[in-house]
Amino acid sequence: MNARLALDLALASLWHRRRVLALACLTLTLSVSLLLGIQYLRTEVRHTFTSTINGTDLIVGARSGPLNLLLYTVFHIGNATNNIRWSTFQALEADDRIDWLVPISLGDSYRGYRVVATDRRFLDHFRYGQDQPLRLASGHWFSDMFDVVLGASVARELGHQLDDQIILSHGGGRTSFVTHAATPFRVSGILAATGTPVDQGVYISLDGMEAIHVGWESGIAAPGRTLTPEQARQRTFTPGAITAIYIGLKNPVLTFRVQRAINEFEGEPLSAILPGVALSELWRLMGQFERALLAITGFVVITSLAGLAAVLLTLQAQRAHEVAVLRATGASPALIGALQVIECVTLALVSCGLAVAIGALTLALLSPWLLDSYGLNLRLRPLDLAEWGLLAAVPVAALLVGLVPALSGWRQSRAGWGGARPG
Repeated sequence: MNARLALDLALASLWHRRRVLALACLTLTLSVSLLLGIQYLRTEVRHTFTSTINGTDLIVGARSGPLNLLLYTVFHIGNATNNIRWSTFQALEADDRIDWLVPISLGDSYRGYRVVATDRRFLDHFRYGQDQPLRLASGHWFSDMFDVVLGASVARELGHQLDDQIILSHGGGRTSFVTHAATPFRVSGILAATGTPVDQGVYISLDGMEAIHVGWESGIAAPGRTLTPEQARQRTFTPGAITAIYIGLKNPVLTFRVQRAINEFEGEPLSAILPGVALSELWRLMGQFERALLAITGFVVITSLAGLAAVLLTLQAQRAHEVAVLRATGASPALIGALQVIECVTLALVSCGLAVAIGALTLALLSPWLLDSYGLNLRLRPLDLAEWGLLAAVPVAALLVGLVPALSGWRQSRAGWGGARPG
């Protein structure tokens, strides 16, 4: 009965002072929203990062370190130490343990974006996130030697549409003075946004990559030896070498056995990595900043709770008559102190509920726009265990903070604050 009475009195007191406490509640709500938002972003960015490529059992490239191989094949950062002979690709293709292979050839760029030469198998087998396939937002996958498919970010940032003509640059730098002007490409399709490095790629056929480099030596086009698009279409091209291979196995249990066999391949020095393991290692190296950001946000919440305690202490001077009446009607000093704690915890619970509602509404409204405009793939989902833990920590912290005004109120009520004494 005493607990119910204390709760009723605390709620009545909060409602009576709602205008004064609304600002403190708003401040705490914004702080909790920031705390949950940072934790949510940490979780989602980590999930998106570690699932940048999914369903691919192995990535194979020339002998290199795992992180370097991951960076240039998946994130289009850096360059390969060497190429892989096409005969090696064919030898792996004949391995009955391998279900599918996707050839990848890098080297050129378009206005700072990496050109990726591949074939239909890239669209068919590449997966990201929760085993999501690539899909085209408009147009179709390249069918002509000089068709090009643009990633969502490339098309958005450069304002390209279907049937636009583009001229690729020789080399992978952001600025290039050497272009393949004699062989322009036509935009045949634009990929839907994925929130992964796929959005930053420019995709052409392996034939197209070979055709534009006919007659090039040491990075320079020899006059009279390059091909026009018409001449190129009359020829058949077979790549001499590619940069990397994505591999899917028939039985994932054989992953380590196949990886060892590729690393010991006698034809040429190769490296085979597990993309999931390499992504986790890369995230571990990059994860210090987001943990520091979460800690800073935690201090913001603590500051807001301290401000709430200061407001409650300030309001005590205005509660002399209320406390005197409560003491006169038989309220114990413990009940007077408990009111302060209950009020503080109640405000924290209200702030937590508002923060969750604000976060869910904001995410539901902004997630499609964030994906289309910035390539951020944020999904609306239930809170995970870590987020529930952070949320529960707020009222617990409020309980501890509320002990400060509660102790003050308890002492003053024992001293007969306001001159009132129980009859």
